[in-house]
Amino acid sequence: MLSSYSHAEVIPFMKDTRINSFDIAHRAGVSQSTVSRALRNSPLVNKETREKVQAIARELNYTVDKNAANLRSQTTHTIALLLFEDPTADDSLINPFFLSMLGSVTRAAAERGYDLLVSFQQLDQDWHNEYEVAHRADGMILLGYGDYTTYADKLQQLAEAKAHFVIWGPMMSGQPGHSIGCDNRLGGYEACKHLIASGRKRIAFIGDHSDSAPEFLLRYQGYCDALREAGIELDNNLVTNAANLESAGADAIKNLVSNNEGIDAVFTASDLIAIGAIKELQHQNIAVPEQIAIIGFDDIPAASYMHPPLSTVRQDTQLAGKLLVHKLIQSIEGEQVDSELIKPNLIVRASCL
Repeated sequence: MLSSYSHAEVIPFMKDTRINSFDIAHRAGVSQSTVSRALRNSPLVNKETREKVQAIARELNYTVDKNAANLRSQTTHTIALLLFEDPTADDSLINPFFLSMLGSVTRAAAERGYDLLVSFQQLDQDWHNEYEVAHRADGMILLGYGDYTTYADKLQQLAEAKAHFVIWGPMMSGQPGHSIGCDNRLGGYEACKHLIASGRKRIAFIGDHSDSAPEFLLRYQGYCDALREAGIELDNNLVTNAANLESAGADAIKNLVSNNEGIDAVFTASDLIAIGAIKELQHQNIAVPEQIAIIGFDDIPAASYMHPPLSTVRQDTQLAGKLLVHKLIQSIEGEQVDSELIKPNLIVRASCL
């Protein structure tokens, strides 16, 4: 009689041969934390070591499991970019200056291996609790929050919760968190100094220079510095408040020209104001720059396409984006972070030749 036997298939034990960051660390002769930083392009790791680690990772076909890494570290590897809504002539509600800033922040975050979550916020919303505090992001970049005083309480709550955030704007006394901003006072000084050097004597200023607009106030103070240095007495009749809108610039220059004789130059606190002023002067058949020279501030894309092309004070948005991301990640990683001012550059075009 034949017997039947059941044969169990013997499956040999297979060792998990997947490559991990410790394998790369062993090959590179560095620590596992150095490998993690190098694969994120962290500037805390020198260039030679970064390239060495990344070359080994490519050779071993190693890819980072972001979900697993985030679970281990209890991080999201996401940065929240919060834009404050501005009044605009169209439906975008985005200050044109921040469009270029948005692009540079996006590129800088991608280079560091971070995702970017972009959101509009208003001061009456609970944005200070919606992101890092709610574990939706590891940190926050705030754009368009130049008036620190109106939302100081929310920033203080973020600081008390040990949240990581960086603000684009002026450095205000007692302000929680860290700021990256333009040296607005220097920019205003350079603009007015150039107008004086070109022979202009009756130089007006257009822009909100109250405490509620600290960046515009600093640009106004730079304008005053240049006048004082040249021995030109400040004429308050040549100083006009205006919101950051083309229409406000048009209204302001109309009032200045009708109420003051001999104006030969205008420094505006923004390009949008300057563009509105130029259009109104052209409407009145006042030649720019032959009769009135104009300099703006920001160097938004539209500035170079104006007729005549607008002279302006350029803020380096590419450097700004890199610094905002770099400083925020430094804070997230527990490194020392300092606020920083970026030097502006005067761009001379046909509106003030």
